[in-house]
Amino acid sequence: MTSAAREILGLGLCILGWVGVILACALPMWQVSAFADGHIVVAQTTWEGLWMNCVVQSTGQMQCKVYDSILALEAEVQAGRALTVLVALLGLVALMVTVVGAQCTTCVRPGKPKSWIVLAGGVLYILCGVLVLIPVCWFANIVISGFYDPNVPKSRKKEMGAALYIGWAATALLLLGGSLICCSCSCGGEGESAFPVKYSASSRRPTSNGGEYDKKNYV
Repeated sequence: MTSAAREILGLGLCILGWVGVILACALPMWQVSAFADGHIVVAQTTWEGLWMNCVVQSTGQMQCKVYDSILALEAEVQAGRALTVLVALLGLVALMVTVVGAQCTTCVRPGKPKSWIVLAGGVLYILCGVLVLIPVCWFANIVISGFYDPNVPKSRKKEMGAALYIGWAATALLLLGGSLICCSCSCGGEGESAFPVKYSASSRRPTSNGGEYDKKNYV
């Protein structure tokens, strides 16, 4: 696989991961009710997210309520809000930086500066993956600790919601895509083209009738 193909593939994976982070940030399913009582039929299911909590009735009706106070929230919720929003904004910056330094664009002339720009974009995507991993693992640790804590009543036990799994998938995509982008820029030297055929300066050769013709040397 050529460096340009790795770069495009890495950018595509990073964009998918960035969209996954935004989706995980918006979904209210970071913590869901755990059915630990052994009952098959339950009256309602509780979802808790970064911005709101929702109650889903057994009839299919759902009611959501946005958190009233920011300062009254738990530390993990505040950190999750800050980091996911930061990653969403940082991912947009990384996208613009990577596109400017990509081999398929002409925003910057080919050379070392162009390689450094795309390398910066890959590093930013890797940083996004690390930052989004912090709140996801923090929530998962709290949920697992509370589930196996004998002092917590069964009615208050929680399980990991779909947003945590989306966050882990987004982290994997960001780390993999950012690594591919960084590897693609290390393969290109100054002025190297992404195409396999290059042309050198033309040389003039005499013909049999005394004239001259141009012959291009292929490298």
